[in-house]
Amino acid sequence: MPVIGNRPAAIPISRNLGDPNTPMGEQSGVKIGTEINHRFNQDWAIHNRFLASLAEGGTTFVNPGPAFNAAAALNQATGLMQRNIFRQITEQEHYAANLDVTGKFQTGELKHDLLLGFDFYRTFNKYGGDGRWKSANPALAINIYEPYPSYGIPQATFDNAFATVGDTFGTATNGGIGNRASIYNGWYGVYFQDQITLWDKLHVMGGGRYDWTETGRGNGFDFATAESQVNAFKREDQGFSPKVGIAYELFDELNLYGNWTTSFGANNAPSADGRSFDPQIGEQFEAGIKTRLFDQRLLATLAYYHLEKDNILVNDLSTPDPFDKIANLQRSQGIELDMTGYLSNNFSLIGSYAFTDARVLKDYSGATRGNRLNNVPEHSGSLWLRYDANGYAAKDGFSAGLGGVAAGQREGDNANSFQMPGYVRMDAFLAYKHKIGGSRITAQFNIRNLLDKEYYESTDPDSNVAPALGVYPGAPLTAVGSIRVEY
Repeated sequence: MPVIGNRPAAIPISRNLGDPNTPMGEQSGVKIGTEINHRFNQDWAIHNRFLASLAEGGTTFVNPGPAFNAAAALNQATGLMQRNIFRQITEQEHYAANLDVTGKFQTGELKHDLLLGFDFYRTFNKYGGDGRWKSANPALAINIYEPYPSYGIPQATFDNAFATVGDTFGTATNGGIGNRASIYNGWYGVYFQDQITLWDKLHVMGGGRYDWTETGRGNGFDFATAESQVNAFKREDQGFSPKVGIAYELFDELNLYGNWTTSFGANNAPSADGRSFDPQIGEQFEAGIKTRLFDQRLLATLAYYHLEKDNILVNDLSTPDPFDKIANLQRSQGIELDMTGYLSNNFSLIGSYAFTDARVLKDYSGATRGNRLNNVPEHSGSLWLRYDANGYAAKDGFSAGLGGVAAGQREGDNANSFQMPGYVRMDAFLAYKHKIGGSRITAQFNIRNLLDKEYYESTDPDSNVAPALGVYPGAPLTAVGSIRVEY
């Protein structure tokens, strides 16, 4: 959905501003995984996992044009949206593996729970774009309030759109120019963690990981040229990320805890002047209490956290290429409350609340400093009432639940140029569990958006259009049935 003024346009969420004749997209993928676990004895074990994921696909869009300039693409007074035809092609290869050793041992009064490990991650992504997303084709304009006369684009128009080289991305300084891109990410890490328990009441955790990363990308008018540019724009980074935590059981009903963690993440995106970006560095402090009251019939956790992350990449709005990025410093801090209460043997309540203050602390372009982060409500929460016919601890029988999810107003982009209104959504479920021999069968029926409320879920800053042209409405009433068999 596009935005009119500072709110999503007042048009039905069922309205499609593409075209019914758009060629069908296709997506195919293969995933191969293994998991091996071996226990040497009661205390020591080794674990290995591997996953290979291969995918390719192609999708055609009748896109707003210019796709990343909402003011030029949509006449807010008349509702006339300019469009053009664009197709994207993707090929992906992802490989990941890890090897962990876990063990328990004791030194004097100290009980140790140890983790040592190594992980590996490598991706090869190819991305291609055909057609036009920088400019508009006046013959394809559509009125968002009365779209029907514009439906029915001839097949020949789609064919002509892809007959010549489409719009390009990139520059000579940041990986080359073309409509094909090749992206490489390689990641290796070693990590350790030791959780120490003393007097069965004090728990201290310490650990960290060291990462080595390698990234590269290139552009060209064919994939071979794009791949040849990867090595020329390759970057290597490394860093250590420590973490510590402590928890203390004051008494059976109350625990206090706190932790400090850091993070490291490689960046792999172009800047307009050819600079590469330093890795993302994060730091978080958290402290809270956990309670178990009324013979553990009420469980609750209250936490405060403060998280800062530097070198987060966002779109550089000062250049004509929407793939250009800049880095900024962001902060998220707030309070979270989670609670589970058993009202009786059959009825239980599950609730949560979050106050989140998420902002841009430093914008290296100077345009969004102090603004709220997109898609993050300041207030959000949920509340569920659950009924278990045979009691909450039963493994068989009938269950039902009714609940609501609430989210306050959210910013649609980091420029805070428009907002999505808050909403409350009601959901429900019915389930029946039954054991047959050594197997357990669960039949479940879920209803999402029970009252069929119209609301807006989010924007996607990384999609093929500007956020003000791409607000995602929440799905209308949706029913899903499932049968699960465990054996």
